[in-house]
Amino acid sequence: MHAIKLIIFPGYYVPHIGGLETHVDEFVKYLSNDENYNIYIFAPNIPKYNEFEIRHNNVKIYRYPAFEIISNYPVPNIFSIKFWKMFFNLYNIDFDIVMTRTRFFSNTLLGFLFAKLRYNRKKLIHVEHGSAFIKVENEFTNKVAYFYDKIIGNIIFKKSDYVIAISKAVKKFIVENFIEDDNDNIPVIYRGLEIEYIDSIKESNYIKERFKNKIKLCFVGRLYKWKGVENIIKSYIALPQDIKEKTVLIIVGYGEDLQRLKKLSGEYLDNGIYFTGKKDFKDAIGIVKACDIYIHSSYKGGGLSSSLLQAMCCGKAIVASPYEGGDEVIIDGNTGVLLKDNSSELVKDGIIKLIRNKDLMEIYGKNAKKFINDNFDWGSSVEKYKKVFNKILQK
Repeated sequence: MHAIKLIIFPGYYVPHIGGLETHVDEFVKYLSNDENYNIYIFAPNIPKYNEFEIRHNNVKIYRYPAFEIISNYPVPNIFSIKFWKMFFNLYNIDFDIVMTRTRFFSNTLLGFLFAKLRYNRKKLIHVEHGSAFIKVENEFTNKVAYFYDKIIGNIIFKKSDYVIAISKAVKKFIVENFIEDDNDNIPVIYRGLEIEYIDSIKESNYIKERFKNKIKLCFVGRLYKWKGVENIIKSYIALPQDIKEKTVLIIVGYGEDLQRLKKLSGEYLDNGIYFTGKKDFKDAIGIVKACDIYIHSSYKGGGLSSSLLQAMCCGKAIVASPYEGGDEVIIDGNTGVLLKDNSSELVKDGIIKLIRNKDLMEIYGKNAKKFINDNFDWGSSVEKYKKVFNKILQK
């Protein structure tokens, strides 16, 4: 049996920071332990990094020239000869499977065209990470994205040989808006987590010492509309004075909404509400470990928040909206406080509940940690992908 050649077209890839990026990187890390797989990744070179790199167990990474028309949405630089040379060189490799991830990235369309717009068509597996239509501050952008989704996204779902959802919320979105699943052909395959690595990271001494007499709330993620960070800020500002005086809010990340969120913080900016800016994975986990409560405030949109899972893995007490997978991992009264939606009023109530019942913080944190250990193992996730690969290649 020859090694299965798999090429992945992710929206972004490391060193770009985000849940999709770590999901794909960890997936190929564990899949590449199997010598029967020869893995390639073709991704936009944002931020600027090595054009070619070998990671993990001989995973070959090609990063092509690209730019962002709007924040977080890269497009290939079609005016670059280097891009076309790199793209057409892929045709020299006889791939068995093409995999795309998240329908609305231009790189997904590129992967779709690479698999299907050719005489010798390739098997295409599309893995969807989103559970809603794009929602950013700019309404015109939202409308353009919606039409793109309904036309291009629709084609990608219907013409792929196999579709995988990364959470139940994602599957529900796919079935309601794109394709039916009468025979239960769209599996939900959760990501794994690098549990041992997360366990090995030490808490941030800087955060611990700077705010040593404070209850520390935190959020980690991209700062854009989808994440609902404005609701955390509003909830902090609305806390009763006796709680607010002994509490700080630490926001880790960057994105198009940074300045808007800082302005929203008003007099509490650097006086109760602190923005750390962009942090690498290790530093972000260290900050989460030094905090007491993690807040997941997402609107409908993402598939399953990696930051939420990582905070659970750190044994933190969680206050979570039901969106972006929150209601799939937070069991109210067991692994955290699950809210009915992500309104600032409900977020505030969840924070107060934990601060006034500190025993619950410890209980929920331990239960969250156990839940992750029991359910988010990369070994079992990769085995489920392998079954899909074998099934599709037998057709």
